[in-house]
Amino acid sequence: MVGAGIGGLTCAIELARRGLAVTVVERAERLGGKMRETGPASSPIDSGPTVFTMRWVFDEIFEAAGSRLADHLTLEPMDILARHAWGDGSRLDLYTDVERSAEAIGAFAGPGAASGYRAFCRESAAIFETLRTPYLTAQQTGPIGLARAVGLQRLGALMGIRPFETLWGALGAHFQDSRLRQLFGRYATYCGSSPFAAPATLMLIAHVEREGVWSISGGMQRLAEALEGLAVSIGVRFLFGSHVDEVRVAGGRACGVTLSSGEALDGAGVVVNADAAALTSGLFGEASARATPRRPSSSRSLSAITWSLKARVSGFPLVRHNVFFSPDYAAEFEDIFKKGRPPQSPTIYICAQDRSDGGLTGGKPDDGERVLVLMNAPAHGDRYDLSEEERAACERRATNELARCGLTVAGLEQGVITTPGTFERLFPGTGGALYGPATHGWDAAFRRPGARTRLPGLYLAGGGAHPGAGVPMAAISGRLAAARLIQDLASMRQFHPGATPGGTSTPSATTGATV
Repeated sequence: MVGAGIGGLTCAIELARRGLAVTVVERAERLGGKMRETGPASSPIDSGPTVFTMRWVFDEIFEAAGSRLADHLTLEPMDILARHAWGDGSRLDLYTDVERSAEAIGAFAGPGAASGYRAFCRESAAIFETLRTPYLTAQQTGPIGLARAVGLQRLGALMGIRPFETLWGALGAHFQDSRLRQLFGRYATYCGSSPFAAPATLMLIAHVEREGVWSISGGMQRLAEALEGLAVSIGVRFLFGSHVDEVRVAGGRACGVTLSSGEALDGAGVVVNADAAALTSGLFGEASARATPRRPSSSRSLSAITWSLKARVSGFPLVRHNVFFSPDYAAEFEDIFKKGRPPQSPTIYICAQDRSDGGLTGGKPDDGERVLVLMNAPAHGDRYDLSEEERAACERRATNELARCGLTVAGLEQGVITTPGTFERLFPGTGGALYGPATHGWDAAFRRPGARTRLPGLYLAGGGAHPGAGVPMAAISGRLAAARLIQDLASMRQFHPGATPGGTSTPSATTGATV
């Protein structure tokens, strides 16, 4: 297993619990991948994913391995999904409870908007239920395969996912108020895409949030650590600070990896928990560079510019998740995807990590509160990084947008800044894209790489692979990669069920296989 992100950790657990010997090789000194922290250990700031949804995915992972998620993590359900603000002084909270949200939307934009929201909820729930089993938790397939999985008797439901309409266009049928279209169009950015180019199918993300959002006591990194602890308890071995130079190939099949130290690790299969672009860029050797189709840089998802800091904030009642919308949403995405530049008038997301639904937890700290401030940006980090002048300009735009909505964040320029160039250095080959390929066009989901690559014995896991970006989706990808590997090993004589699969070591009569 190459990479200890959420997809790699989940895959390792799935393989080990089925009896395979698994070694996870991670070039960083700690696990988590994009789930990372900045700041001192005494007061860490989540500087990657900040939202925990689809809890059932992780409940299944822990239960299948003989444990319980609740025994490893303390989770707090959030009633307020997010607080949204516009420069005209308007503000709207969304809740997990549909009727509570409908009432808030009715007060915000009138009874017609409340009715539109209820209809939107019904439609997004139907899309999710249509795709959950035959697509989201199943192996990658094409349009015909999906139609077969859904079944002839439910083809009407399949057309109901609205793949040939854009999300922005479909939202117009539910919401006349442009602010509400902006709010619900933002769900496209959860998978790094533009609501003006992403299919209406992405409405399902809104349903996922309504099913529950939790905060994790101690931060999101505790989830990665809980998965690591579970993996170690069932025999997974971890090598941190170990860089993989090459995926080794023998007889036309991946047979292990070579580390930068020169050490060779043999295995019956190799799972790479990284963006497919890392393979096609040749970062793991020539043989694996052809294992998956190369994509143009224009197909990349969003990157971001983020500031992580302890800040004194004033003038706006923050909750945990807050969104401050640009006055020109179309121009924001045109800047990013067509002009290739940070938006001149950005939407800003703030995760206020010392807050819950009721505001600050534990009183107002003297040295400020922990915040992650994020604005979307193009994924061009492999071509150039932002200059000091450009960084300062982005800080001014973020500060001005927040001030327009009534919020002051003191000391933003002193925060730990992460740019597309930083993300490229953290995740080479991506250009800083945080979500794999963008979900633009009706067939984008089918073009996403699946678990099995063109090179036998080599598999992909992570948010850049099927079924998509996000913490629970990355976990599902790990389970799917494990299932493919086990299926392929079962067809080979050298694999004996009940032995030990993992990531990089030679199969034997007693251990079966190593990954």
